[in-house]
Amino acid sequence: MTLEQALELRTGKRLVFTNGVFDLLHAGHVQYLAAARELGDLLIVGVNSDESVRRLNKGPERPLNSAEDRLAVLEALRAVDGAVVFAEDTPIELIRQLRPEVHVKGGDYRKEQLPETEVVEAYGGQVMILPFLHGRSTTELVRRMNPN
Repeated sequence: MTLEQALELRTGKRLVFTNGVFDLLHAGHVQYLAAARELGDLLIVGVNSDESVRRLNKGPERPLNSAEDRLAVLEALRAVDGAVVFAEDTPIELIRQLRPEVHVKGGDYRKEQLPETEVVEAYGGQVMILPFLHGRSTTELVRRMNPN
């Protein structure tokens, strides 16, 4: 999905936005995205580009899946209305353009530490932290597959 398509889809709806790498989709992601979708009429997911994943130092083999493949998997989920790739290290520019009513992150973050919080709250949006499903992360899956 392009940014323009997301903006068209968003018209007149309460937009919930979240972002991340979503490299290997697991139960934690699915539960999180379903809960995020319940907070509004529309869920758009910002997906880190392959280059930004590498800058995040997730590991030398990351991303495991290309941005195109990660978008396809996310957009196939019932809870997700669309996904947009962003090239920056944070989704701040994407948030400025979409202006979601709710920006959601998982419980492994704190609202105060998110660089997006100031931007979202400046236009009257809300930042929500959803519970983290412990023991389920892509980094942990990759570690278990490569125990060395």
